[in-house]
Amino acid sequence: MFTIKQHLMAQSIEEGYKTLMKNRNNVILGGTAFLRLGNKNINIGIDLSNLELDYIREDEKNIEIGPMTTFREIETNKILKENFDGIVAKSVEEIVGIQLRSVITAGATVASKYGFSDFITALLSLNTQVELYKGGVISLEEYLAVEKVPKDILVKIIIKKYGKRATFKTMRNSKSDYAILNCAVSNLDGEYRIAVGARPGRAVVKTINSDELIKNNKMTEKIEEMVDGMKFGTNMRASGEYRKMIAKVLIRRCVEELNN
Repeated sequence: MFTIKQHLMAQSIEEGYKTLMKNRNNVILGGTAFLRLGNKNINIGIDLSNLELDYIREDEKNIEIGPMTTFREIETNKILKENFDGIVAKSVEEIVGIQLRSVITAGATVASKYGFSDFITALLSLNTQVELYKGGVISLEEYLAVEKVPKDILVKIIIKKYGKRATFKTMRNSKSDYAILNCAVSNLDGEYRIAVGARPGRAVVKTINSDELIKNNKMTEKIEEMVDGMKFGTNMRASGEYRKMIAKVLIRRCVEELNN
């Protein structure tokens, strides 16, 4: 449960940013789905719902997702289904149920850097950038790697349209449960970009040339070498060793699917 002393319906991103900076307990509100699971005392909850930030649009070079776009909108969007073999839409379709997916927002998920996020793992396998109101445009990989990002507002998610093929796999105890592990792999011109999340830490990404994976039947060896270099933790859902084993299987399945 969380409490909010004041609620601000921001009339501009600038107003939201200035309010955010006034007090360390002022918070940008997304769908608040995961805020409800913890105990947090919020001074001012800053609501961006009136700023028309719930959109998915494309041009010749990019697909842009607004921060207030819900997972349900991502799941059903035609643009996301038609690009990258639909992995961005597929990554959210098994998250609990439609009611929750209609609340969770893209911006809150990415800004919070949730380690269990299927959505972040799918984005990380692609050429994805985030645009921050003051921090400008940076790669998602760089954004996730920074432990203490200065307070800012995520205003846009940008996916480069390079014509990549991609696939997404996840392992769950049950269909609507959080992932034990998730994996997304993209391929363009023989370069595999492999993202692994729910380790249970934040998703990480590695890049491997196709020749290294396929030539001389080195696929299994290269995948095992890559996964052995990753850190996997233990929690109530699975042990680190089990996650490591599952990662090797899911990555191999993704690569094989892209090669068919």
